[in-house]
Amino acid sequence: MKREITFDQQLIVFSLFVIIFVAFSLFLPGFFTVGNVVTLLRTESVLGILGLGMAVVVIGRGIDLSMIALLTVPTGVVLTLAGAGHGLALSLLAGLSMAIAVAVFNGILVAYAEVPSIFATLAVGIGLAGIGQSGLFEYDIVPWPKSLNTVAWIGRGGWHGIPYSVFAFLVAAIVVGVFMRKTRPGLFIYAIGDNPGAARIAGISVRPMMIAQYAISAVISVFAGLVMSASANNMDTRIFNLTWIYDVILVVVLGGIGLSGGRGGALNVVVGTLLIGTIINGMTIMNIPYEVQSLIKGVVLLIAISLDSIINPRNEETAQQGDI
Repeated sequence: MKREITFDQQLIVFSLFVIIFVAFSLFLPGFFTVGNVVTLLRTESVLGILGLGMAVVVIGRGIDLSMIALLTVPTGVVLTLAGAGHGLALSLLAGLSMAIAVAVFNGILVAYAEVPSIFATLAVGIGLAGIGQSGLFEYDIVPWPKSLNTVAWIGRGGWHGIPYSVFAFLVAAIVVGVFMRKTRPGLFIYAIGDNPGAARIAGISVRPMMIAQYAISAVISVFAGLVMSASANNMDTRIFNLTWIYDVILVVVLGGIGLSGGRGGALNVVVGTLLIGTIINGMTIMNIPYEVQSLIKGVVLLIAISLDSIINPRNEETAQQGDI
């Protein structure tokens, strides 16, 4: 029964995407052009990669509001160290180590200190962004160093007009999809999200797996940061102040991943990304003020969460540690 509901939501969201895309192409000047479509694909790719990381945590009955800070600060560290001549491997290792350490701290707060994930990750994200802006970087915008040009293709160039960042998103979606559906750790995350108590009785190490899902989200966030910074040729650490995290949540919820946990997958993220990315791009072309865009997205998010609570109601008997 639940599988049918999820599939139906995917079909509805994809149909909405097709209708909106066709309408924008026919009636919105400048939308269906090569330049704008390429821009749309690049933007959707980074948004979609972040959505994959958020999906892993939400399926495990949590939420990660520190993702944008994890995208900016560790990636900025990678660019800074590489620019200082420390080499690709050491720079990547340092950035990933920082992201995983922050994620483990998130997981400990949620799994062991039993702090609700929405508050724990929000506080950690703000703290991490503050560390980055208080002196970790010399400038707010960290340039892409030439020493990283060997991996710059993930955000630059393309194949037959399709940006390589799109392929990066698709590969990430396949990897996450296979991990979640075909491996024991992935299935454990589903089990924890569906019923933490039953998962614990079944012998699953619930608390370590909760920490693991935040670590996975952090690694995916750094990957998204590298794709974005390679495309822009820099990392603007000020993007933490934007409302991008709510776009990521929109992608996840509208795509059909229930906030009650235990359902959804990578395909939901792909479908949600197509719809949200297209709407945001269309509003930008129409020169809708940023404040009005935020209002529209806020209303859509409220409606999506309300519908999710109806479609995927939370069972109070299973509403134990790990809830949002």
